[in-house]
Parts: sequence; C-alpha cells; structure tokens
Amino acid sequence: MPVVDIDPDELRTLTGHTEKSDDELKDDLFGLGIEYEGETDDGEFKLEFEADRLDRLSVEGIARSLRYHYGDTRGVYVPDTNSAEWTINVEDVPDERPCVTGAVVRGVDLDEDALDSLIQLQEKLHATMGRKRAKGAIGIHDLAMLKGESISEEDGPAGRSITYTGIEPDGDTFVPLDDDAERTPAEVLTEHPTGEQYADLLENYDRYPAIYDDIGMFSFPPVINGRRTEVSTDSRELFVELTGTDQWTIDRMCAIICYALDARGATVEDVNVEYADTELVRPDFEVQTKQVPHERVETLLGIDLEPDEVVDLAERAGLDAEPEGGDELTYEVEIPPYRVDVLHPVDVVDDIGRAYGFNNLVPRYPDVGTIGGRTETSRLEAAARETLVGLGFEDLLNFNMTNEVDNFERMRIAPDTGQSPDGSGDTAVGAAEPATIDEPYSEDFTILRTWALPSLVSVLENNTHRSYPQDLAEIGFAAHVDDATETGVAERRTVAAVLARHDASYEDAKARLAALCEEFHVDLETPATEHPSFIDGRAASVVIDGEDVGVIGEVHPAVVVDHDVEVPVAGFEFALDALR
Repeated sequence: MPVVDIDPDELRTLTGHTEKSDDELKDDLFGLGIEYEGETDDGEFKLEFEADRLDRLSVEGIARSLRYHYGDTRGVYVPDTNSAEWTINVEDVPDERPCVTGAVVRGVDLDEDALDSLIQLQEKLHATMGRKRAKGAIGIHDLAMLKGESISEEDGPAGRSITYTGIEPDGDTFVPLDDDAERTPAEVLTEHPTGEQYADLLENYDRYPAIYDDIGMFSFPPVINGRRTEVSTDSRELFVELTGTDQWTIDRMCAIICYALDARGATVEDVNVEYADTELVRPDFEVQTKQVPHERVETLLGIDLEPDEVVDLAERAGLDAEPEGGDELTYEVEIPPYRVDVLHPVDVVDDIGRAYGFNNLVPRYPDVGTIGGRTETSRLEAAARETLVGLGFEDLLNFNMTNEVDNFERMRIAPDTGQSPDGSGDTAVGAAEPATIDEPYSEDFTILRTWALPSLVSVLENNTHRSYPQDLAEIGFAAHVDDATETGVAERRTVAAVLARHDASYEDAKARLAALCEEFHVDLETPATEHPSFIDGRAASVVIDGEDVGVIGEVHPAVVVDHDVEVPVAGFEFALDALR
C-alpha cells in the first residue's frame, strides 16, 4: 500500500478549510479510505491508501479528494490547455522503450513545500505505476534552460522542438544531476550513484534512450536528468517529459502530474509528439465513460436511491453521471483522466458508496435463510493440514507466483516437456506449461507456480541458519495452462512436504506419506519412477486408489547444492483431491 508524507497545514490550505483540527482531518481522511499511520519527525502525516488510487500520491491529490468530500467541488474537472508551442520528435529510439509523452506547465509557484511535493509525487509514481522506472519514467525540467530547435511556419505552426532518440552507450556527454563532470551514458551507469542504482534497467539495451535540445543532450531516461535543466524554487515554467514501454501508462502518469501542478495555479500547455507514423497532442485529458445500471447501484449498496441522488453522489465523488432512459435506467458516468483505477462499473458504485458514506449504511440480515460453512474442499484441506501437523510437519503458506528459474531450472526440469536441462528424463510432475504474467511487477514473480515443492526447497534455502531437522509441508495452489478449461488455466490444490536432516531418506518420506493416506483410508502404491528433481533409483510415483497423482523421493544433490542446503532432503507432492 502506498504511503505518502503530507504536511497537515498545507493540506488545510489547499482544501480551503484552515479551521480543521488534526483529528478532524484524520476522521475525514478515513472516510475516504485514507488511513493515518503516524507522523514523521517533522510532524507530517504518514498516510496510507489503496494502491490503485495513484492520484492521491501528493498533497494536491489528497486535497482534491477532500474538497469533493466536503462538497466544495463537484463533477469532473478538466484543465484548459493552451495550444502547443513545443514538439517532441521521436527518431530512431530503442525498441525496448519506444513511447514518450509530455506537457509544458507555465506560471508555477514552487516554494519549498511545493517542490518537495512534486519530487515525492515523481518518485512515488516511479515506484508504483512506473514499476521502478522500468515501465515509465518522469523527467521534469526548467523550461527556461531549454533551447528548442526552431520550427518554421513552412513545416507547420511556428514553435520549438526537442528530440527523443537513441544513442551509443559511449556517445555524447552531459552533466547529470548531483555531478560536476561531463559523462557518457555508459559512464553514468558505472560512476554515478543514481546510474548504478538503475543500471539494470538498460542492461539488455544496445542503444540508450536520450533527449536532446538545440544545445545538446539534457536527459538520460529512465536513469537521470541533466544538471543544466534542474528544477529549483526559482523555476516558473516546466517541461515535463515521460518515456516508457507503453503509451497509456505514461499518459496517465503525465495527467496525474499535470493535475497536481494545476492545483497550484499553473497553466498547462499542449505538446505535440511526432512519431514516424502518427502525431499525438499531449497531455491526454480525454474523459472516459462507463455505463452503470441504476439497479446495480442499489443492489451493491443495499439501499434505495432516487436518480437525482445517484447523480449528486457521483458528482461529489468527482464524477459526472447522466441518467439514460429505456427499459432499464442507466447512467453514463464520466471518469476524469487522473483516475487510473476505474476499470469496471463496480468501481463507480464504490465511489458512489463512499460519497454516501459507508458508515451511514444500516446493517441488515440477508434475505436468504442459510448460514456460512466450509466447502468440501476446504474441509478436506483443513483435515489434511491437521494430519500433516500431527505427523511433525511445520505448516507453510508460500506465494502462488514464482519465476521460471525457481520453478523449473533450479529443480532440473523444463516447462511443458518435463525434460531435464541435458535432455534426459521423462515427463515430470511440475513440468506443465506455466501461466505467465504479461506485465510482471518483479522478475521474481513472472508465472503461477506449477507445483509447490520448489517453494518448500526455497524456504530451506532461506533457513540454512536454523537448526535441523526441518520438516516442512504446504497445502497450496498450483496451476498450468490448459486450453480445455474455460479460463485456459487449470487450477488445483496440491500437497507438498520436505524433510531436511543429516539422514533424510526415501523411507522417511514414504512413512509420513503412508501415515497420511492411512488417516484418509485411501490405498497407496509407490512404483519406481524417474524424475529429474530426484535421485535415480530413489524416486517413485504416488499412486492413490489406482491413480498416478504425484511423486516421492530423495531430492537430487544438484538441487540441494544449488539451494545451498547442507543436508539431504527427501520429499513428496501429490494432488489433494486424491485423499477424497
């Protein structure tokens, strides 16, 4: 959950409610779903809120939400923009980072508080929506220090341009922020602290991104800006540029920044972005719309509302709603461009509910005469977990997401084929095709795990400082690609366990597995098999009631050594449903 530091006095000033006490502010913020988490040494509020409300990453955004909450502001607000004077030409950029956007902001009054808020907003957007700058990175420059190349009226409206392009690692030099020396991009990555911090973002690039004006290079995205265009409290006009991997992300990040500066009284000016095959006018302040049925609003909130009330509540949430007739009353709801979290009509209903006040909803019993209870699978899982604990295992709960290296390579299997890295072995338990994450937040979590045993071995790897024996078990989630299912991914619950000790053996694991099966009155057979993760001759299939459902054996020394575990490991994994 994002946490931001906010000066309560500045928040009172921006909301226009200087009479509010700190306690009143905390109560009002809580009504918006923003939780007070303490104070900094300087007396600033530490505020935590939903990870999707990125428009609240600054004091300006939180103040905007409060003004709607107080009823001082209503409906969708879109800043007016002046016509574009500046153009960003996109030429021969690296394929890995093809997108750029921007805006010119004039009439900025940057005192220390405003500048600190802008810097915090920039870094928080980098850490969240920008995926630590990998997906989107922001550069904010003093416009007075830029010298754009003149655009003659013969080529279009008169103005000035800068160029987003790609250069060789040892190409042109510039002076980066917090430095005095001219450096090439390659030197920045090895000799500048910020460059060293973000060098991994460009490790697979043949050419590096760079932005030029008529004087020379002034920005090295996504790493660092140049010192020449550094923003200070004396800056009155800003050039905001963002580069990234997709246009939508950086356009939304740009909109959030522009709204924050607009709240300070600044004027936003368009920028033309000229790609080889298209031209865009940015910032993108297009208002999105959602269709929300009136019946959906009442059903989800559990209250009766008149259409006028729904419209009023939507406006108090910073939205606009227009009732539409027909067989079913529906609202066309307009969403402001800084709201990146409204993806579904349910999100709109949530906003309407917050404007109404969730504390104002009267609890009532549902209209069905049933009581809650465990499902059959849940009861089975609880019973199996209790039995495993009784057999001496520690019960674990690991992440369902992992990566290809931990799930396959370090366990000596390959996805789908089930082959070990040297090409030997038969199809193996855990070797199914994984469901992959299209845009992973981290390289550590790129797929859904296809089996749970690698998670337990990783726990052993992290527990080498603990004493042995270590007997660990998990009943958890696993999945693999299956086109025959409705979602394309088959999900299942799996039982996995490991025993780590100086004398761990197949017989130890088999004894625990047999006791578990005996408790559930199922027949167990363990015919010999081969599996790349286990020692040849010390592995067997887990066959329960005549069905092959898993594997058991002594973990291969190569797997044990690769995980820095210093004692033998035995283990097993099988499908939970086999115990029914």
